[in-house]
Amino acid sequence: MRVGFIGLGSQGAPMARRIIDAGYETTLWARRPATLMPFEDTPAKRAASPADLASVSDLVCVCVVDDADVEEVITGESGVLAGLRKGGVIAVHSTVHPDTCRRLADRARTHGVALIDAPVSGGGPAAAEGRLVVMAGGEPGTVAFCRPVFSTYGDPVVHMGPLGSGQVAKLLNNVLFTANLATAAGTLALGRDLDIDPAALARVITHGSGTSFALNRINAAGGTLDRLADHAGPLLRKDVRLLTDVATTAGAKTGVVTSAADEALALMNRPG
Repeated sequence: MRVGFIGLGSQGAPMARRIIDAGYETTLWARRPATLMPFEDTPAKRAASPADLASVSDLVCVCVVDDADVEEVITGESGVLAGLRKGGVIAVHSTVHPDTCRRLADRARTHGVALIDAPVSGGGPAAAEGRLVVMAGGEPGTVAFCRPVFSTYGDPVVHMGPLGSGQVAKLLNNVLFTANLATAAGTLALGRDLDIDPAALARVITHGSGTSFALNRINAAGGTLDRLADHAGPLLRKDVRLLTDVATTAGAKTGVVTSAADEALALMNRPG
């Protein structure tokens, strides 16, 4: 299988390297030439546009930031659909609205191309170690076609159900993480008010039943959400907004998880 990869950020770059190291014929494209420099020591090819990349690929993985970027890369004048042959597959690793994936899948279908959503969780270190969580949504046969490539950087790779279900799972994951940031930060702040050293408290809790990934992130950032606000705040705000929209459209109650997530965003001065 020939693989194209678009989106060489902090998470996408190690994903692409895992594909290359697994021996797949890989082609890369990036808006910023600097992001291609770390791959100069690899056999990966460089493409002049997403369309050129797609023309020499059987599977195109897209790992860009948001809905607008995904749409531009796939449907733009020199986008993936302008070059991908019939029978090709697009995997959207970005975290976007499920409806964006459904709309793009309809567009791809007119080109004889299949599209699945396959957002990931774990960050750059997990990608480099091949232990990202991959949440795939789409036709089972198409997911099975992609699974060997996904398995180069993902463990587990879970087929969540129909197209869009991977995105819903990822949004739920991110909203829960955001909510956990609020409860963890609030717990450390309460401990401080009760004359308990936050660093000592964090050390205890990380070895107890109250531990969480969020608590570890806050502890590493100095015990508050301040250092996380600039980078994580906008992305988490986007995901909370997307899940709230999905839930509202489905008539589902979001409950305490989004209330806690909103509290975390407020603490980061990023109200939802």
